[in-house]
Amino acid sequence: MNWRSVKTIYVAEMARSLRTVLQSIVSPVISTSLYFVVFGAAIGTRISEVDGVSYGAFIVPGLIMLMLLTQSVSNASFGIFFPRFTGTIYEILSAPISYFEVVLGFVGAAATKSVILGLIVLATASLFVPFTIAHPLMMLLFLVLTSLTFSLLGFIIGIWADGFEKLQLVPLLVITPLTFLGGTFYSIDMLPPVWQVVTLANPVVYLVSGFRWSFYGMGDVSIWASLGMIALFLAVSLAVVNWIFRSGYRLKP
Repeated sequence: MNWRSVKTIYVAEMARSLRTVLQSIVSPVISTSLYFVVFGAAIGTRISEVDGVSYGAFIVPGLIMLMLLTQSVSNASFGIFFPRFTGTIYEILSAPISYFEVVLGFVGAAATKSVILGLIVLATASLFVPFTIAHPLMMLLFLVLTSLTFSLLGFIIGIWADGFEKLQLVPLLVITPLTFLGGTFYSIDMLPPVWQVVTLANPVVYLVSGFRWSFYGMGDVSIWASLGMIALFLAVSLAVVNWIFRSGYRLKP
């Protein structure tokens, strides 16, 4: 392992976030806070509790997961797309660095930023509603695994995209809708039986449910199903990244 190379890429990516702190940190925190204000005030007055948990506290895990998925994908995709756009990716590819070290540097930085944001939003949520974390270690595990998995997905998108429009295509048209329809603001038990079955085809349901279980000990699906789904995501993402570097897809002219 060339740890100096990994550190160089990692530090450069983290430094980029510090230079754009308003966009990287402040903006997601403010957006999530607005969700608490709007949904907590508008819907919380009509729905007092969901499965014995106050509605304001119920949506905390879902909102953190919404921010986590979108920011992980965005950070990692832009992190690898910009070197491709400017042509500096060829300097990295020609350096004595393995593909694993390149991925570790870029994806590690994106996942770190997402975990930090998740913890900041968690602290911010405590200012709006009281909540408990029944399984803090499991909560951290979901936080790290989700950030890592979707940072890998963002890395794949950043290599696939050939323009800034495509870079935003998947987060806006796929990730965000699936998260909104994945039980972020409601329990799927509140849906009609037919739509409950349809919703289970949404993979984000398993992530939101598992993360909510770590807070309140209850979820829409089994915790083992949630862990299995995120492990499947991680394995598929690693396989695709491995294929990209072996084939040179969008990396070699």
